[in-house]
Amino acid sequence: MKLTWLDIRATDQAARQAIVQEALHHRIDALVAADPADLAGLPPTVTKVLFPQDRPLPEDFGEVDVVIVDPLTHGVTPTELAARHPEIEFGRFVEVVDAPTLELACQSARTERWSVLLFRDPTKIPLEIVIAAAAGASGSLITVAQDVEEAKIIFGVLEHGSDGVMLAPQRVGDAAQLIAAARYQTPTLNLTELTVTATTHVGMGERACVDTCSYLRPDEGLLVGSHSKGMILCVSETHPLPYMPTRPFRVNAGAIHSYTLAQNGRTNYLSELQAGSKVLAVDVKGQTRPVTVGRVKIESRPLISVDAVAPDGRTVNLILQDDWHVRVLGPGGVVLNSTELKPGDTVLGYLPSEDRHVGYPINEFCLEK
Repeated sequence: MKLTWLDIRATDQAARQAIVQEALHHRIDALVAADPADLAGLPPTVTKVLFPQDRPLPEDFGEVDVVIVDPLTHGVTPTELAARHPEIEFGRFVEVVDAPTLELACQSARTERWSVLLFRDPTKIPLEIVIAAAAGASGSLITVAQDVEEAKIIFGVLEHGSDGVMLAPQRVGDAAQLIAAARYQTPTLNLTELTVTATTHVGMGERACVDTCSYLRPDEGLLVGSHSKGMILCVSETHPLPYMPTRPFRVNAGAIHSYTLAQNGRTNYLSELQAGSKVLAVDVKGQTRPVTVGRVKIESRPLISVDAVAPDGRTVNLILQDDWHVRVLGPGGVVLNSTELKPGDTVLGYLPSEDRHVGYPINEFCLEK
């Protein structure tokens, strides 16, 4: 779980109480202040971090749990302070502006319990270097973010991301958004084995190829269906084909009216997707991850309709391009060519329980057929 630190040192006094209460309500990991008095009386559910960046260290640390120091300013190292105050954890602040300070940040990440890093340049390459240098280290790396959008990027840098983010809130709501970004996880879906009942050649129509910005695995693809309550797992083009190279970023997903899963429980029509959209890649175990759409290719092609039924009697339909190289997945990751599907074959699918209104799940009467 990524750590969330809220920096209230420069927060307007009029808004501070509301921001702190919001942060505590949403279970922020730590509050950061320059004065121990600002951390007094906080509940034990939050870590109290003292960071007097441009001020001398106080003689009495009060109730704080962690103290972040800048040896250049404070004239003392975290190791020296830890020896004097064994009941408190200490960390180092490094502002990265050039090669020497980058090396200092790498050293801190390898050796200190806490490293708070501020990168002045907008590039994330220095952060990537520090994360790589800290591989295997026991300490935690906290990176300063200017806003929630940058925090989301920091959480994902080099796939591992920073251990945590420190953000100075501008308004009420920032704490909630930061926590949501840190704790966002895609769900694991309960996939169902569906039995094919019929396939029908339905003539021409527009189908969508969804080209993502990610390498998709051989057992991974998109869940697609004509109805919001039933989808079939369409495989990525990672498997060899006789007449064309593989496209490991692509899913030949289905007719443009079809649903697919997006983030936060939403669905999108394939026709709505465009460069920058987010969809859920799903593997045969139901594990999911968000991937970014780089392009959607919509072209007229012959189409084939696949009907299937779940063990509980619910029916599922998927309309695909009517071509041998368009494939779906069966149990265990078996690859099934759409034009060779026949009644009795087993495919993997997903059966959402909610109806949909503009993509959002909603409990209401809705008949799809």
